[in-house]
Amino acid sequence: MTGRPFIKALLIDISGTLQIGSTPTPRAVEAINRLRESNVPFRLCSNSSKESTASLVKKLNGMGFDFVTDTTAAGKKEVWTSIGSVAQTVKDRGPYMLLSNSAREEVSPPEPEPVGDAVQYDGVIVGLAPALFDYNHLNTAFRILKGEDGRAGGSSRREVPLIATHKAKYIQKDDPPGLSLGPGPFVTALEEAAGCKAYVVGKPTKTFFQLVIGDFSSAEVGESDGRIAVIGDDVEADLGGGALELGLWRILVKTGKYRPGDVLRPGVRQPDEVYEDFASFVDSLLLSQDRTHSYEDDSQACK
Repeated sequence: MTGRPFIKALLIDISGTLQIGSTPTPRAVEAINRLRESNVPFRLCSNSSKESTASLVKKLNGMGFDFVTDTTAAGKKEVWTSIGSVAQTVKDRGPYMLLSNSAREEVSPPEPEPVGDAVQYDGVIVGLAPALFDYNHLNTAFRILKGEDGRAGGSSRREVPLIATHKAKYIQKDDPPGLSLGPGPFVTALEEAAGCKAYVVGKPTKTFFQLVIGDFSSAEVGESDGRIAVIGDDVEADLGGGALELGLWRILVKTGKYRPGDVLRPGVRQPDEVYEDFASFVDSLLLSQDRTHSYEDDSQACK
């Protein structure tokens, strides 16, 4: 495509881009295989927080993909999720968690400390946990953030962080089909009520993207002046924030939560390219770039 820079690596969204519910998007499995065969470096970047990374990978592989949970034989971590970032963020904390059981297994933080008859939590974590977004659970989270009821130290109030996997307003589901609320509105409600600002660990934060980009080796991306591209179905939650700050090449696909008019909303920065689906972008990329060998192949040849 005219105007596109050389793309040296890809950051690929999962939900809505590679799959919707339990179904891959059109030709997505084939497209991932073609990227591997063409030596195009990529990492999957997901805001998935309803399940653990291991459960997500298992689900994807059940659809025909072939990803690994931890690292590949070459020491590369293919799948990066916001719930994995939470696990790193709270490894020394005993938080109150609005997370699914699967997500809790990955986070696995220390137990909160008892203080008299109450429990002293060191934070509040909010992911996609629809069964927990009721008044009682949200009110408990609010009271912890405000230091009420002895849950956060009683009268000796201390700052307790609100940690969010992400703040997407809505997600695409297959049951019920269409858009459903994401964790964003519930995080915002807690921010407003408690008078605090959530620390977001997933997309589209600059920190999350930098963490994933740092996993690319020089053998994969070389020293070229090319750009790293990010592909997703949400022009704000996938392609905004840190993607803009880092100068990533931004690709919007018209699958998943995409709706006509998304790019026309006030304050939204237009994507660099728009495609009907992920596979169509891969078709265009591989036609425009000669990726018959990798930088790693070059390095081996020089030895």
